[in-house]
Amino acid sequence: MNKKTDSTTFADYGFIASQMLSNVFTSLGTSTLGLDEIGVEKSREKYGSNIISYGRKTPFIIQVFKAYITPFTLVLIVLCIISFITDYIIPKPKNKDLFGVTIISSMIILSGTMTLIQSVKSSNAAAKLKSLVKVTAAVKRNGNFKEIPMEDIVIGDIVKLSAGDMIPADIRLISCKDLFISQSALTGESYPVEKFAKDTTSNIDTETSYENLVFMGSNVISGSALGVVIAVGNNTLFGDVARELNSNPIKSSFDIGIQKTSYLLIKFMSLMAPTIIVINGFTKCNWLEALLFGLSVAVGLTPEMLPVIVTTNLVRGSSAMAKKGTIIKNLNSIQNFGAIDILCTDKTGTLTKDKIVLEYHLNIEGNEDSRILRHAYLNSYYQTGLKNLMDIAIINATNEQLNPEEFHYEKVDEIPFDFHRRRMTVVVESPDGKTQMITKGAMEEMINISTLVDYCGKVIPLDETMKIKILNKVNELNKAGFRVLGISQKSNPRKASEFSVEDEKDMVLMGYLAFLDPPKESTFETLNTLKEHGIKVKVFTGDNALVTKSVCKQVGLNTANIIKGSDITQMNELELSKCVEENNIFVKLNPNQKAELTKILRKNGHTVAFLGDGINDAPAMKVADVGISVDTAVDIAKESADVILLEKDLNILEQGIVQGRTTFGNIMKYIKATVSSNFGNMFSVLIASTFLPFLPMMPLQILFLNLIYDISCISIPWDRMDKEYIDKPKAWKSDSIGKFMMWFGPTSSIFDITTYLIMYFIICPTILGGNYHSLGANGKLLFVALFNAGWFVESLWTQTFVLHALRTPKIPFIQSNASKTLTLVTALGILIGSILPYSPIGKELGLTALPFVFWLWLMLTMLCYLTLVTFVKKRYVKKYGELL
Repeated sequence: MNKKTDSTTFADYGFIASQMLSNVFTSLGTSTLGLDEIGVEKSREKYGSNIISYGRKTPFIIQVFKAYITPFTLVLIVLCIISFITDYIIPKPKNKDLFGVTIISSMIILSGTMTLIQSVKSSNAAAKLKSLVKVTAAVKRNGNFKEIPMEDIVIGDIVKLSAGDMIPADIRLISCKDLFISQSALTGESYPVEKFAKDTTSNIDTETSYENLVFMGSNVISGSALGVVIAVGNNTLFGDVARELNSNPIKSSFDIGIQKTSYLLIKFMSLMAPTIIVINGFTKCNWLEALLFGLSVAVGLTPEMLPVIVTTNLVRGSSAMAKKGTIIKNLNSIQNFGAIDILCTDKTGTLTKDKIVLEYHLNIEGNEDSRILRHAYLNSYYQTGLKNLMDIAIINATNEQLNPEEFHYEKVDEIPFDFHRRRMTVVVESPDGKTQMITKGAMEEMINISTLVDYCGKVIPLDETMKIKILNKVNELNKAGFRVLGISQKSNPRKASEFSVEDEKDMVLMGYLAFLDPPKESTFETLNTLKEHGIKVKVFTGDNALVTKSVCKQVGLNTANIIKGSDITQMNELELSKCVEENNIFVKLNPNQKAELTKILRKNGHTVAFLGDGINDAPAMKVADVGISVDTAVDIAKESADVILLEKDLNILEQGIVQGRTTFGNIMKYIKATVSSNFGNMFSVLIASTFLPFLPMMPLQILFLNLIYDISCISIPWDRMDKEYIDKPKAWKSDSIGKFMMWFGPTSSIFDITTYLIMYFIICPTILGGNYHSLGANGKLLFVALFNAGWFVESLWTQTFVLHALRTPKIPFIQSNASKTLTLVTALGILIGSILPYSPIGKELGLTALPFVFWLWLMLTMLCYLTLVTFVKKRYVKKYGELL
């Protein structure tokens, strides 16, 4: 066996499966009595614990690093270092000044700290979801069986398995009786497989095919067994799947959008900043000041609060979703919810109630018959194996329609269900001594073991004509969405203490049991709502075509074409790409096919969500933009998911989509409005730097302007979106940011330039008694301070008001209003920025008080600006179809 640092290999499984049990016991240091306390500790030390590592927690120091070190904050850090050198280290003691350093440091700390806080909050919320349901197993230690937590199991433990048990580790079987294991969670197989406690030396294609090995992640359907643990935790086959799912995830459209946006802004920074540095260096002959100014412009161009705004939006969205029954594990999936245009889902529990009911109990003529229900009840009630959903449905129906207390029978024997026979039998005896053998199972099997049929009150031979009639009825029920079982009986079978499969013959076929997993009442309406939101629903299921078609038809899905998994295997990539676009219902799919179809949909340009609850769904959830699971799913499926639903309900998904689009819209408001106005300001700076004999705004003034504006923008997550906006999927298009910038940036530059002209040629000369070149040194300083103050206030007003103008394609303040929170916070920002030139802080920044006439000019400027923005906005929407 391997040490805990190794992983169990396929060759290991083959070796263990082929060894005699005595050799396996020896190699593991155990016996049929199990381990003692010392043996347990030695095994745990050598091979490790039975714990699956679903993922590595990001160390806090890494979270800190990611929060504070971003492309945007790096520019601020460089600027802070330069400012520290020029304002504190180089100057003489009496001229040392840390004001600039303090302002820049505040911006770095504010952005990084808020991002870190939100990141830690989201990590803690995700950690709570990873608290797994405690599962116990019957383990033999010191010769006695006792229930212990699954994670306490070690290699060498002797484990007892019974119907309904989860397999707690990888196990080599010692003994078993009628043991059937469901491996669907690992392999996607529809039916359980039978396992045997015997040595095997045959060549096997896959680990799960070994008949004497059972694996963690599987569960016992029927029978019992005793086995020895051969692998635990990460070294199990289940652990290998978990490791695969921990590989680097595929980047979602949100991740790609953020990345492309960052690159776009960096490109503009790398172009604008050097240009401004060179122009100001040559025209002002002060290269150090030009460098500081250029870096400040670079900061001004970038939305340095982007991480905070994005994270705050996402955390607020996740909080809103949690109140509606949805836990968000991956915050980025909130935005991806808004971008979804295709939802891939299974059928059971999503379109249907996930609650099987016995809809009909029919005799061979097709009429309701209580005798059929009574015989079905005796079969289901007296069996000792794990009662499946259909057994429970039969028992529930009997309790509602008959009085089981009147059934005075004693059980004689049973022949357990297996998936080769696809039937199970019980033998019961009535008080008058009459013995009956009652068998229930797949209709084809019932026909095979029956030679007679109870038809119209008479028992007649089951000939070919009658078989065709019966199968036609079964096919009719299947088309209506029912799963059909047959019920047969034989009176007074041979006298025997034990019955066997050989006794299941010459029986009388009595009737049909028709089961239904009915569609949810809300499904039809919810699917229509999703359609109105621009979302296509595609069904990816392992169920058969007839039942799936019936359910889909009832909920309004187009069932004209149904594609089977076997059809997909015959298609090349181009054909499959076309097929998945044109069809909505896919049946009999295996896990790899689900994942492949999901990847092709993404490759075709869609944003895809996948809703699943088994390990066989995990590959598809992993490659989807949004993986969605339910809280009752297997742990590895929940680990693959970005979103956990407390209820498997499309209504909750619809609410999530609306919340996601709201979140996305608020993020785009900040990015587009901020980048366009900043670009306009910096474009204006570029023009002003060329013609003005001084800097249009000092570096610290630019940074402080950004600080006030960005703090105001923190209220954006509390804003609302227009109803028209949330009716369509919202995918991230990075090129739209560049287009938006080029349309609305120059628009704001027009009024920046008019402000320059008004300040330079009218207001400043009027107040100071002459133009710039005619003034003395002090007069020039005051001229610059007044000019800077005018442009500072005008920039803040235009930036803030354009945020309100560009948050909606409608007319702001008239047809669409921002939320009270956004309105109040941005108004407060404008107020602070407006009184700043009159304050001591403003004096420190190099600003001076503005005259009353400036405010008149400002009102006129704002009126003209908002009018022009509204006009440009309409042209933009007409050309590109949407604003945000």
